[in-house]
Amino acid sequence: MSASSVDLRPRKARGGPSASGAADVLQRNEPSSEKRPLPFMVAPPLVAAPAGSAEATSGSAIVLQACGDLVEIEPEWRAFERQADHTVFQSFDWLATWQRHIGSRQGTIPAIVLGRDGDGPILFILPFAIETRGTVRRLTWLAAELCDYNAPLLARRFSDRVGAGRFEPVWHDVVKLLRADPRFRFDLVDLQKMPEAVGGQRNPLLDLEILVHASAAHIADLGDDWEAFYSAKRSSATRKRERRQIKQLAEHGDVRFIDEGVRDGHAQTMATLIRQKARAFARMGIEDFLARPGYREFFLAAATDPRMRDLIHVSRLEVGTIPAATGFGLKFRGCYYLILSSYEDGELSRFGPGRAHLQALLRHAIDCGLRHFDFTVGDEAYKRDWCDRELRLYDHLAAASLRGAVVVALTTAFRRTKRFIKQSPRLWPIFSKARALAALLRFPRPAP
Repeated sequence: MSASSVDLRPRKARGGPSASGAADVLQRNEPSSEKRPLPFMVAPPLVAAPAGSAEATSGSAIVLQACGDLVEIEPEWRAFERQADHTVFQSFDWLATWQRHIGSRQGTIPAIVLGRDGDGPILFILPFAIETRGTVRRLTWLAAELCDYNAPLLARRFSDRVGAGRFEPVWHDVVKLLRADPRFRFDLVDLQKMPEAVGGQRNPLLDLEILVHASAAHIADLGDDWEAFYSAKRSSATRKRERRQIKQLAEHGDVRFIDEGVRDGHAQTMATLIRQKARAFARMGIEDFLARPGYREFFLAAATDPRMRDLIHVSRLEVGTIPAATGFGLKFRGCYYLILSSYEDGELSRFGPGRAHLQALLRHAIDCGLRHFDFTVGDEAYKRDWCDRELRLYDHLAAASLRGAVVVALTTAFRRTKRFIKQSPRLWPIFSKARALAALLRFPRPAP
């Protein structure tokens, strides 16, 4: 550990800065001890980065390796993910595609940490990255913005080796290892959207100080019969109205659910989806994140990559020759994940093509034998209509330098306010309407 290293969370006989102070911070239940916080220290000067990976052994005899090259660890990662507990967003192809099209443009440096049981097999992979914003460098999850769940990959026996409440010492050694390498120095840690569980195991990152994320995720348990599921979720009056709307759509042409596996068809559908989302974002007064550098290329590459054939699902609802609604989803270990969806905002929008497409997706998932339908992060009302479970997510935010401490203080206040507004039944609708009105006044509606 270099002289510039600093613990990111107080513990007995050691101390360090943390992101405490927010009203909704969840603390570990452990006896208090004398805490002597270390002063913030500036990271060492950036020198020529050594090639290859860095290694260290933690106090728990876990051998740690930090690597900045995805190609270097690709074979081990692919072999490990086949039998490890992880979410769909920690698949190597998803993250490598993001780094190729988006991360490399942003100057993001992968900072992947592998933990091994001594000289034995891999226990975990932490898919981290170093991002630079202005003069501030942060340790975050690789592809964090396009991963609805950020989490480690865990060996099936990880919880037997590192039980609940025992990950913190390992985490301190991970921080030491990263900060000892000039490539991976950082001013703060910002780990967002972490689920409570990874597969069937508790997420060890929840041993750190955590805040509740501003939004939750929502999941529907599907069963094996569409009609039974549909009847349980929608009243008879609602079902009657929705079927009438399907008939009204059919008056404009044959209504068909299309999810062919042709890669060229995927590219065309994705281009339509991206165009539809741009118009929807403009109506809502929301930034079109798909217009950011590399984002369009990322989704097009993912949709057409043969290696992601079993993961990616692209679909559309056609009315005659019109792609009335479109969607991009993922299939992984018995679950369908809805990532992007949109619809045409012309005359057909009066008859709910987006709703019809969603119902077709739900039915498709049931027909494929999938057990769950994950609407992913966001608290939109329509998700609650279908879902059985709400999944809380958590953030860990901590400073590692004076510069980082300023950013952490401002970020904590902003996120606390954002969560308060989004969770308020009165404030959030008002805010959403005001945002849409402001967008309408500032920007003309996109041309058809």
